Amino acid sequence: MAASDQIPLGSGFHAKSTAREVVADIGLAGKNAIVTGGYSGIGLETVRALAEAGAKVTVPARRPEAAQAALAGISGVTVAAMDLADQASVRRFAQDHVAATPKLHLLINNAGIMACPLARVGAGWESQFGTNHLGHFGLYQGLLPSLRAANGARVVALSSTGHILSDVIWEDPNYQSRKYDKWEAYGQSKSANALFALGVDLRERGNGIRAFSVHPGGIFTNLQRHLPDEEMVVLGWKNPDGTLPERIKASFKTPEQGASTTVWAATSPKLEGKGGVYCEDCDIAKAATPASQRFEHAREWISDDARAEKLWAMSDTFLANA
Repeated sequence: MAASDQIPLGSGFHAKSTAREVVADIGLAGKNAIVTGGYSGIGLETVRALAEAGAKVTVPARRPEAAQAALAGISGVTVAAMDLADQASVRRFAQDHVAATPKLHLLINNAGIMACPLARVGAGWESQFGTNHLGHFGLYQGLLPSLRAANGARVVALSSTGHILSDVIWEDPNYQSRKYDKWEAYGQSKSANALFALGVDLRERGNGIRAFSVHPGGIFTNLQRHLPDEEMVVLGWKNPDGTLPERIKASFKTPEQGASTTVWAATSPKLEGKGGVYCEDCDIAKAATPASQRFEHAREWISDDARAEKLWAMSDTFLANA
């Protein structure tokens, strides 16, 4: 795929559209979906919109009891135990799900962590790269037979405008020798999410699987749990007195609005025959140019087929040694 594929379609929706609105005229009866992190924030609103449209949704959860409580009252939803930071747990979930549900139509890789202190998961992987990317990479690999069996599946990877903070750090993605920077590490993981979607699309479009990455927008959710108030003030997300700046009030989204681009990428008929692109505000995002503002549009490195292939090979190696 090239940056030239990053051309908005004119979806008819916008930044403040809700997940319910984008799926209002789409029936999902008979469709099976998985949404990671589907029991809080935008993940919960994604599950709600898909289930209300008729899909059967499975939510893998590190804390199944909390997920059950959060999802109570939404019909058609099943909770199962899984920890994205633990590849053995991911494999167990995928094996069980493929055995129970041979066809998977929608895989939405929504769960993630952001700007956390240095920690390691799996085989010594930096936690943001290991959870946000490698956890979902392993999940996808385990679910691939059921995605192929659907004869028309979509994979949606939650990236972020934060991808602009860093390309994949090819020489040291797990900060074995490099000084740790929590925001650089977050940016790397979000670039990896976008390149993963591109890699899926390059490999599997011939088998009826199309993949997309999305920036959901700015939303206050549990994702910010590692950020103290002082840092939120420095970032301009809060005033010193704890109130929200007018700019943030105008630009940030509610969780239901934040789920809309995910649901649009997963279900929109306008995306038939397309894939591998990065989406924002319920449309394909523009490719970044020198005139782009810092936090907008798709940077060139997430549209690079060669980088997608390089990341795929690296990820295969990491999982083989896990």
